[in-house]
Amino acid sequence: MTQQELKSVLVVICLFLAAEAGARGPWRASAENTRGWQFMTPEERIEHQSRVRGFSTLEECRAYQREHHKLMEDRARARGEAVPSGRRDICGHLKPAAGEDRHGQN
Repeated sequence: MTQQELKSVLVVICLFLAAEAGARGPWRASAENTRGWQFMTPEERIEHQSRVRGFSTLEECRAYQREHHKLMEDRARARGEAVPSGRRDICGHLKPAAGEDRHGQN
């Protein structure tokens, strides 16, 4: 395979992967992936989803996550209920890839 053919194949693969990711759409908050969903109003759920989508650093995401978890735990305690543990790390996509520092640099 020539170098030009290899580049063409790589471009096609990248376009396919980009289309695949776009087809799934952005992250959506739901009862399956949001700790304390049952203690949130519909408006709070929309705001939560918007905030989580908007984070650009792991630090700001983690700070919000701690604040959100405490609020949900307080609401659960007031109702005499427990907050189920989360199943997904909503900040995971902001973690540096292997070999990068926290700013995305090698």
